[in-house]
This record gives sequence, structure tokens and C-alpha cells, in this order.
Amino acid sequence: MRILLVEDHEEIWDFLSRRLKRRGYDVVVATDGQQAVDKARAELPDIILLDMNLPVLDGWSAAKIIKSTPETARTPIIALTAHAMAGDKEKTLAAGCDDYHPKPVDFAKLLTQIEAKVPNAGTAA
Repeated sequence: MRILLVEDHEEIWDFLSRRLKRRGYDVVVATDGQQAVDKARAELPDIILLDMNLPVLDGWSAAKIIKSTPETARTPIIALTAHAMAGDKEKTLAAGCDDYHPKPVDFAKLLTQIEAKVPNAGTAA
């Protein structure tokens, strides 16, 4: 299973990509919102883990573009965000994200969310 991980902080994407790869996932990394849109179209991932605070194009805009593109409209997006205030989850869902994961990342919970959004995701391990 291919995961597009969109995160601009190297420590976070390095940590997450290494842990996901150890579980057998193919991980593609993008470091800004425009790369997220471009790589979603080029790589056609099974799921996207999308930081919402990104350079070039923010996560909300990237999610809207990805969900409005026929090839990627059905790709599940899990928003990764430090925004954990009231209404932030609803804002990410309104932008087209399918789920929400507050930072700091709880890796076990994130795996559960991935498996819930992508049938047979757990078989990658």
C-alpha cells in the first residue's frame, strides 16, 4: 500500500516515514502543499497523511484540489495538525479530509485510522 506523507518538518516526516516503511508501507514524501497535489496525481496513493500548515499551498487548499480532481477524489486524506481547538476538526473535514489526527502524532492511533480508511491496509505489515 502506498502512502503519501505530506509534512514540512523533516523530523516528523523522517520519523513517520521510517516507522511506516518498517511496517511494509511504500511511503512517498511531499514537503509542501503544491508537491502534495502534484504527487497525489502522479503517484495515486492509497491514502494521504496531510499536514495542514504547509508552505507554498496550505493543507486546506491542497485537500480541496485533491478532492476536486477525478483521479484522486476518492483517495482518503487524514489531516495531521497541531490545531486542536474547537472547530478545527470540522474545518479539516469541510476541506475534504476524511479524518483528523492531532499532533503530536500517536503512531498506534494513526495506524488504526489508516487501517479504518483503507481496507486491507493492515496486510501491508
